[in-house]
Amino acid sequence: MPLALFRRSRSGRESRGAGLVHPVPHGAGAFHCEVADPMGQPMSGADVTVTRVDNGRVVAKLVSDPYGLVFLTLPPGRYGVMITADGLQPHQQTVDVVAGETLPLTSVQLHMGRPPELPQPGTWLFDPPHTAIRFIAKHVGMAHVHGRFTRFDGGIQVANDMADSRVEVRIDAASITTGNKTRDNHLRSADFLDVERYPYIHFSSDRFLYRGGTKWTIQGALTMHGVSRTVELDTGYLGMVNGGYAEELRCAALATAELHREDYTLDWRSMLARGIAVVGPTVKLELDIQAMYHSHDTPTPPE
Repeated sequence: MPLALFRRSRSGRESRGAGLVHPVPHGAGAFHCEVADPMGQPMSGADVTVTRVDNGRVVAKLVSDPYGLVFLTLPPGRYGVMITADGLQPHQQTVDVVAGETLPLTSVQLHMGRPPELPQPGTWLFDPPHTAIRFIAKHVGMAHVHGRFTRFDGGIQVANDMADSRVEVRIDAASITTGNKTRDNHLRSADFLDVERYPYIHFSSDRFLYRGGTKWTIQGALTMHGVSRTVELDTGYLGMVNGGYAEELRCAALATAELHREDYTLDWRSMLARGIAVVGPTVKLELDIQAMYHSHDTPTPPE
């Protein structure tokens, strides 16, 4: 689907998208809009999804530009347009695209959405079958390596003030798996994780920082390979629901962080000099977490 870059003319009182001039392919029509945040300022990075109404097929996905503007050309027909941004109420509209015409500029202001209900105070334990600890690292000179840890435990102690909450995770380092037995054994060796000397990777938080919408930053210490470093988990809270083994109370979140291997004395340059094929100097860590509220009748997750 052709997407168009364009310039806009400015005058003191006209809309940010006024004066757009762009050729439209023969037989096609065009749609454009400007997206503003709750303060009325141009909003870049808003997600725009366009769906054909007659068959439900998604025909375009794009984001608003640094000026909050969106422009695309489409075959004639009726389309549903969905505009979303984290923490804001989504906007929906239907547009009829006509061949040879550019629809009048649409101005869309997104408003603050209602954030999901925070977990109730108490102890929440990770549910291993519904939790994943993954990592992505670039193999030097080759494609990315994807892996995960299969054995871990931990949970969240939710305080009355969410900012005072704590999270703790203990990972069995030997449970690392990348789908290649030779590589996994090497990662467990003294060249990398050295699981014989350092059997666990441990994270303990010391601060929850609210970033707006569903976003939080969790600061804490990650201990690996005998070294502790402060890291920040960029966390998106996914909400709370009753469901699972016995309709128990659950909450979910997705957290990511970037680790620098040399911070943990994993010297990739030295390994390269010795002719050892290694992953690159940074590793992206991803925690896809689901936790159950712990009470006297909380069911035990199956193995």
